[in-house]
Amino acid sequence: MAYQTRHPAVHPTVIAWISIGSNLDLPVAQVRQALESLATVPESTLLWHSHLYQTAPVGGVPQPAFINAVARLQTALPDRDLLSHLQMLEAAAGRRRAEEIYWGPRVLDLDLLSYGSTHSTDPKLTLPHPRLHERAFVLVPLAEFDPELIIPGCGCIARHLSAVAGQSVICIPDHAPEMDVYQSRSVQA
Repeated sequence: MAYQTRHPAVHPTVIAWISIGSNLDLPVAQVRQALESLATVPESTLLWHSHLYQTAPVGGVPQPAFINAVARLQTALPDRDLLSHLQMLEAAAGRRRAEEIYWGPRVLDLDLLSYGSTHSTDPKLTLPHPRLHERAFVLVPLAEFDPELIIPGCGCIARHLSAVAGQSVICIPDHAPEMDVYQSRSVQA
């Protein structure tokens, strides 16, 4: 799925992968709106996005299931500027980080999974995302793009799928309305 950017890139570009998640305030609509918002990121083009998936929350906090997707963005923004823009989109959707429970429910969560071949251990922006290879809600949508996709620092996506085979991931039909629960299905390795 190709999108046009409203802001032409003036610097060299990189491919950034972004994870999108929501489990509050009509999460299907939140994720769809986030995808539309990503198409407006300055100096960037939204190149592709996955289907939406319903997934079980991680971290042990009791909460509703999440709706997740991933997006592929070509961007000329520096990694920290892109992260700041993602956080502005979260805030515009109603996310209030200061009021949240760690690994708790989210109106919108936009995680920068990778940014070109950048490796960073900075606590404010660790790249690639330190747990992306452990999360079916990230790996399954990435594998939808290309199971042989290589994430710098993580390797091939297909290599990690068997480790998350027990995590529930349910593909949501295109144009599906808000629903409470979709038929459960585990990841197939």
